[in-house]
Amino acid sequence: MAKHMHSTTGCGASSKGAVPEAAAARKQDIPSATTARSLLDDRTSLVTVWEVRPCHLVFLLILIVASCAFGQSDPDQVGVVLGEEILPPNVALFQVREYLLSRASPLPVATTARQWSAEAQRLRRHLLKDVVFHGWPEEWVNAPPKFEDLGVIETHHGYRLRKLRYEIVPGFQSVGILYEPENLQGNTPAILNVNGHVGPRGKAVEYKQKRCINFAQHGILALNLEWFSFGELRREGNEHWYGAHLDLVGLNELGLFFLEMRRGLDYLYNHPKVDRNRLGVTGLSGGGWQTIVLSSLDERVKVAVPVAGYSALRSKLEARKYGDLGDIEQNGTDFLDGADYTDLTAMMAPRPTLLIYDAEDDCCFRGPLVKSLIFDEIKPFFRLYGKESVFEWYENRDPGTHNYHLYNREQTYRFFSQQFNMPVIESESPAGQEIKSYDELVVGLPKDNLTILDLARKLGGQITRPPLPADPSAKTAWVAAQRQKLRAVVRYKPVSLARVWTVANTKNKGLETKSYLFEMNNGLSANGVWLRGIVTPAKTPVTIVLNDKGKKGAGVEVSDRVNQDEQVLALDLMFMGDAWKDTEPYIYAQILGAVGDRPLGMEAAQLTEIAHWMRSLTGVPKVRVECTGIRSQVVTLVAAALEPDLFSQVVVHEGMPSLGFLLQAPVTFEEAPELFCLDLYKDFDLDCLAAMAAPTQVTVEKYVEIAKKK
Repeated sequence: MAKHMHSTTGCGASSKGAVPEAAAARKQDIPSATTARSLLDDRTSLVTVWEVRPCHLVFLLILIVASCAFGQSDPDQVGVVLGEEILPPNVALFQVREYLLSRASPLPVATTARQWSAEAQRLRRHLLKDVVFHGWPEEWVNAPPKFEDLGVIETHHGYRLRKLRYEIVPGFQSVGILYEPENLQGNTPAILNVNGHVGPRGKAVEYKQKRCINFAQHGILALNLEWFSFGELRREGNEHWYGAHLDLVGLNELGLFFLEMRRGLDYLYNHPKVDRNRLGVTGLSGGGWQTIVLSSLDERVKVAVPVAGYSALRSKLEARKYGDLGDIEQNGTDFLDGADYTDLTAMMAPRPTLLIYDAEDDCCFRGPLVKSLIFDEIKPFFRLYGKESVFEWYENRDPGTHNYHLYNREQTYRFFSQQFNMPVIESESPAGQEIKSYDELVVGLPKDNLTILDLARKLGGQITRPPLPADPSAKTAWVAAQRQKLRAVVRYKPVSLARVWTVANTKNKGLETKSYLFEMNNGLSANGVWLRGIVTPAKTPVTIVLNDKGKKGAGVEVSDRVNQDEQVLALDLMFMGDAWKDTEPYIYAQILGAVGDRPLGMEAAQLTEIAHWMRSLTGVPKVRVECTGIRSQVVTLVAAALEPDLFSQVVVHEGMPSLGFLLQAPVTFEEAPELFCLDLYKDFDLDCLAAMAAPTQVTVEKYVEIAKKK
């Protein structure tokens, strides 16, 4: 690979400013600084090389000083400076939280029932069409429910259990248990019981069985669904974070989560014995989230009881503890762009809704912290319809922790029975002796049943892209079109430096450094350390060094460029480096995606703005970038593809050959959150970005390998 090689030796460069006339007069007699340094290793050789004269000794001393002062460094030396804190973690965290609060959707507003009904319909259409089902094949979205009845368990206690298996999408199935009243009559009310993050037992968890048994014993059909990553769907590749891999190949991960629970609603809605005007949904925690999402977006749901499942974004971000920022299912891409869970709650009006929360929830969404925004502020929407009485709040104080225990269940029985115009169910019938084991409730799934990751890989393997045009004019048009598309995919918004804080410096042992905090006009920051040899000329080439492990892990690369007489900026972008040593950045990256931003585009914008600043500061026409790791690789390639005239060269260490590597390795969302950008791999790959970056030279020195499974 061709490298920039700038001399670290020349007397004309290092000593010219000190004694230019003498240097010119004695140019032929003076050996190079490299020769002088080699001679110092063997002092006796000086006599054999030179005829010792006083003038020679003077120049030798000058060369010794120059060789020490000129940009010589080693990784350990620069590592000390690179490891010093510039952006404190609590400050970085505060900046991101404050930025997200500025992006949170305001509370919904309505003046009449008619006006709000129209707005709710608009939101419903938008969220389903433009967000939840973005990229999903219509034939999958609109497919009729496909359920298999795999047998009945008779209990002789007033109800029976029916084992069901159903298709979410082709090749991907789930299961459920239908609790039927023993004397099933027509016009029966029905309740969909969705799972939270309940652990290995999944649908067999005790409190869910008790609830479904009681519903069935009181004449209500209760469908108990399994959920991804739990129970029978507890397989490697079904962890919710793999939804990000669906985003990567062009399908919003929310679509899969929504289809899985909606299929259950489809089953109940089409059941010949069900009264369609008495359909309900309930669930705890993640099941509470499913309840509000499905119920607000599907008006077939007539009554909803979400339990400890969600809050307004503002409440999440403001809470010091127990706010629960959620995972990627609750923070699906673009789901909170122009809407919030306050809107979803208001969209329930005028349908009966009971919100159950726990006073001292030890998981998430403490009642007193969330009530004002999702209940108090939403009551006026029900009042518009004259239905304020059907919007209720219950705060559990015994045990008061995260639960769907007895008191919460009894509130649920009461509310559903009232709203279904049934005799009010005041208390729970003991059902502990009727709890089935996990194995007794196993329905069974095919061995080749897909997982979330499998589905993403399958869809990724079907992606095709047209080749790069060979004709120069066609290629120019292609690049322009691709660049415009890339800006849209990564939601690229240029930023400008609001202030550059010079927070520290060093100047010794031949090396000069300055530490910078780069404050952007959007309130977010990057930070970096500028280094060069003390007497390195001002307009020498500039290299920006990025490392997935942070700048303190870039000592080798930084030292190497400094020793080639370059200026170096070791840079940590928004979600990289020790500013995030106390908090996992993926937690906030997912919420940025939910509010409509893309961390990849945000980091690329920071890189380009800082590169412009370096170019202006040093007077160099272009900036070189050297990056280590797949995160830095993609951020740099996106920046170069969008502003190719800004960079001279991009050199990648430990990169990947294709974005498909993220699927095949697999790389998890937690490891590289900014790379799982909706539509990125569907529309682009790394060779495409490199072609768009021309005339920037892109070279990968080493690829990372997929680890072999043990």
